[in-house]
Amino acid sequence: MALQKVAGEKLYIGGVLNDKAADHVAADFTSQTWVLVDGYASRPALGDQSAEIATDLINRGRTVVQKGTRRSPAGEHRFAAIATDPGQLALKAAADSQSNYAFKLVKDDAPPGGTPTTLYFIGLVLSKTDQGGEANTASMITFNIAPNSNIVEVPADDA
Repeated sequence: MALQKVAGEKLYIGGVLNDKAADHVAADFTSQTWVLVDGYASRPALGDQSAEIATDLINRGRTVVQKGTRRSPAGEHRFAAIATDPGQLALKAAADSQSNYAFKLVKDDAPPGGTPTTLYFIGLVLSKTDQGGEANTASMITFNIAPNSNIVEVPADDA
């Protein structure tokens, strides 16, 4: 088994997609029109984590820990700034919106003749920040995206 690299992954933004009471499934994202976001330079970890519920029990002299609600923490996605890129323009518009947007992350792990692992989620673009830098650095822009749904993983398939 070969180690999987991050290079080659692609992030796409879709349209407005509202959260629902139950977890999302891949079929919830089939009606989306996806726009590739160019210049992808760095992505955060994606995945659910459970909140910790800690209850101190006097009679046991012990703190009992339980799992609470789940969420995927917000993370910074960094891009080389490309002013005319349709994907970056869509992210900027999403940052100015109060709506949840559909996102698709496609990994570079497709077996020969197969399809790659794909992650789907909805999220809010909380911020857009132009990064500083030194004279000999590329202009970068960071979008802080907070997933507002479960992360739906469709594993790579060798068809």
